Amino acid sequence: MCFEKDHPYKSLRTSIKHNNQEHVYYDVSQINPEIFSQLPFCLRILLESTVRHCNNVSIENKHVQQILNWQHNTLPSSELPFLPSQVLMHDFSGLPAIIDLAAMRDAAVRLGIDPLTIQPSVPTTLLLDYYNMDADVARKIVRKTTDTNSSTNLECGYELCPFHQEKTVCADAIERNQQLEFERNIEKLQLMKWSAKAFNQISIIPPGMSVCQQLYLEYLSKLILFEQAKDEKLTLVYPDTFIGTDTHTTLANGFGVLSYNMGTIEAEAAMFGQPIHIRLASVIIGCRFVGQPHFMLTSIDLISAVMKYLRQIGLDNKYIEFFGSSLSYLTIADRSSMAHLCVEQGALLAYFPLDDFCLKHYARTGQDPSLIDTIRNYLVQAQLFSDNIQHEHIVYSDVYEFDLCTVVPSCSGPKRAQDKVSLCSMKSDFRECLTAPSGFKGYNLSVDQLDCSTTISSNEVLKHGSITLAAITSSTNGISHATSLLTTGLLARNALKHSLRISSFTQTYLSPGSGIVTTYLRESGVLTALEQLGFRITGYGCQKCIQNEENNTFKPDIKQIINQDNLITIGMVSGARQIQQRHSLAKANYVTSSPLVLAYALAGNVLIDLENETISVNEKTISMRDIWPTRQEIEEIEDKFIIKKILHRINERIQTGNPQWNSIKIPAVHTHLQYPWAEYSTYITRPPFFDTVIKQNTLSNTISIENARVLLYLGDQVSTDHISPAGSISRTCPAAKYLTQKGIAPRDYNSFGSRRGNDAIMVRGTFNHVRLNNKLVSKRPSSLLPTSSPSPATTTLYHPTNTEMDIFDASEHYRNAKIPLVVLAGRDYGCGPSRDWVAKGPWMLGVRAVLAESFEPQHRSNLIGMCILPLQFQNGDTCASLHLTGKEIFSIEYNIYNNDKLAMIKLENGKTFSMIARVDTEIERLYMLHGGLLNYVLRQTVNSN
Repeated sequence: MCFEKDHPYKSLRTSIKHNNQEHVYYDVSQINPEIFSQLPFCLRILLESTVRHCNNVSIENKHVQQILNWQHNTLPSSELPFLPSQVLMHDFSGLPAIIDLAAMRDAAVRLGIDPLTIQPSVPTTLLLDYYNMDADVARKIVRKTTDTNSSTNLECGYELCPFHQEKTVCADAIERNQQLEFERNIEKLQLMKWSAKAFNQISIIPPGMSVCQQLYLEYLSKLILFEQAKDEKLTLVYPDTFIGTDTHTTLANGFGVLSYNMGTIEAEAAMFGQPIHIRLASVIIGCRFVGQPHFMLTSIDLISAVMKYLRQIGLDNKYIEFFGSSLSYLTIADRSSMAHLCVEQGALLAYFPLDDFCLKHYARTGQDPSLIDTIRNYLVQAQLFSDNIQHEHIVYSDVYEFDLCTVVPSCSGPKRAQDKVSLCSMKSDFRECLTAPSGFKGYNLSVDQLDCSTTISSNEVLKHGSITLAAITSSTNGISHATSLLTTGLLARNALKHSLRISSFTQTYLSPGSGIVTTYLRESGVLTALEQLGFRITGYGCQKCIQNEENNTFKPDIKQIINQDNLITIGMVSGARQIQQRHSLAKANYVTSSPLVLAYALAGNVLIDLENETISVNEKTISMRDIWPTRQEIEEIEDKFIIKKILHRINERIQTGNPQWNSIKIPAVHTHLQYPWAEYSTYITRPPFFDTVIKQNTLSNTISIENARVLLYLGDQVSTDHISPAGSISRTCPAAKYLTQKGIAPRDYNSFGSRRGNDAIMVRGTFNHVRLNNKLVSKRPSSLLPTSSPSPATTTLYHPTNTEMDIFDASEHYRNAKIPLVVLAGRDYGCGPSRDWVAKGPWMLGVRAVLAESFEPQHRSNLIGMCILPLQFQNGDTCASLHLTGKEIFSIEYNIYNNDKLAMIKLENGKTFSMIARVDTEIERLYMLHGGLLNYVLRQTVNSN
């Protein structure tokens, strides 16, 4: 559409030359230069995308005006069609999408069309990784024991890891466990590998490579994209944008790449060039950063302070855009974390515009300097490049200023994580804690107990406040926040140069988040310095590890002194959470950043002002300012050993795969343009969504649902968790009965997540939630039910015989009788995260309409995508006010092109009322006409060939 001759905004195409290369772009500033100069950068990106994809069908001129006039929106947010440049899916969400693609090829062949015409139009990346790998393999050991008769016996058993308190894995356990996972998931992996060969725009990141958030920024983000016209010698340039089915998709907003988190149905729509609906806020907050941060400030302190500040402002239903002269003090990892956390806590979008810092970081990944120049030139010409001059004209709903000087390094403790203590107050605060009454901040010591101390050596004194535990542990210390651990390592190296050492009574641990951390610590040389100070890697951080307190290796004399003098000693931990009794002998425990753990360990005691006081060593005084690494030192190490080296290694691994992935055999794509479904499979099956699609179809503007019965009568806030199948497959549910009939033993039922590629399993799990309140069935206490009986929450009433039965079984009876179904509900139907089976499951159950007081916007779109009519009560009507019992017979008629958007409802007793049909846009009308989004895409593809 971008290159079509009748494009509504073709006149905005502008030529741009750089380094003897000519490109074109849509200069959207020409629409209204004055208004454009006032638009926040996030809206400029949305405006460019909307103009570029405008076709007067799915995206219209009114949507362009909607962005330009965003301040005049009366609602907190409105829906806006949006088509991203890239789609990202992980394995759980990607599997149903690939199955739908393969099924569409079968339908194309049935309709006499070349299956190769079924191709995604938007680049899509599938990330296959193991979120929950079972530990099947453990090391079996043989111990020699000697009894009282001096005879030697051999004792077999499994060794417990002192770090994880679990069975120790053998040397090749990772590989062997991974092999078992491959065997369990071989059908899914075969389909995924076939799809990468069969579909041009799909790329696969094999299992075992990395997690989503480690790939978004450096590997997938392109900042800008280049698109070549097929019949014109033109190269179009435009900003990169994302949607993803992983919750961490919004991390890319910290890198200047506009990103939204969506569900699988939306991702499938975007793959085929169909716009999805995002929420455009009517309130956009500008957050200006000023001031210079404290030299000891770390990412944890900064992010925590900024998020607390933004929560006080209020994030719900707002866009947040960051700018200011001090923005350069935030690393890309800092920006990404803030962008992600804002959305997690209610914001619709949090965006850091593209600036010199983003380009500098992108250049550090090894990009060609000429490409960086081209990117910068385009962004400046298109007025999408953020600088202080641009921001002078931008208009926000409100602008709030955050001064980095107000953020000071802090520790949390000594007993609760919510009790924050600034670095400058640590000394005085701990002194007060010693004599304060017993409680969250008190140890109730008398004044004569305060001076207790024992000399350990000539320069070591054990007393109140001494650091007896220094543990650098956390699963959060991964590659995305390498700055913290690198700062710690460089601090260790600088401390050694000044002959600083850690006291012998301090127990030290280093358990970083992943093996990749070990790699960059070792290769940068700082691991040696940490080891010389006593921080040797004892394992890799996880929840169980940071709760482990049995790793008690204090010297007996130290234990005796602490117990004898009732010393309040300190445990310093850089974990994600605080455990009050991390160590049985450390009665005061603080959570802080990794560098501060080391700094306090070097000082030996918390009764010191680290910022202003000095440490004495060899008749010299050393301050923290003398040894704290500079930002330049940290950036040089990051640049050399992480950004370039580690990222290059990840890229190589993605390209080469691994032995298990490479060994998977798939059908030759040139002879198997259709996927060869295995009839025996209980994991991967061809879905029925396209079985009734015909090439030529007389489409009716009227949707008629005759003599429908109510499958479920629900209340308010029915969430997607209530609807979509999830969790393990219980032995009494319909899915278990199906698997038993297929010869599957209960131990191999697995979970709905693992079997989401089998529609027969997923439909049997739809609405199968123990907390779903279906008003059609009696409220029997589930504890009184026989174990073989289904829970009342998962049953419904089959009206013709007035019998309670499983929801799926009832739907099958209705299907056999050719009776359509509806669902009655209250407010906020479909709230919660978008999931692919929240609409697919009800459609397969036979639901053709949902009558509710209100819908969650994304779920409303999902229902239309599966041709389920969303009907909303009007004028304050509810099921209760209309005296609906759920036992009525409904007939519904709705003309899709009726201007008043009202559907007429008639009951069998003659009562009638009208409801608002929430089919809000032209493209949604087309979806409903064609029987759903996927059917529309298939028919459009078929009829164009």
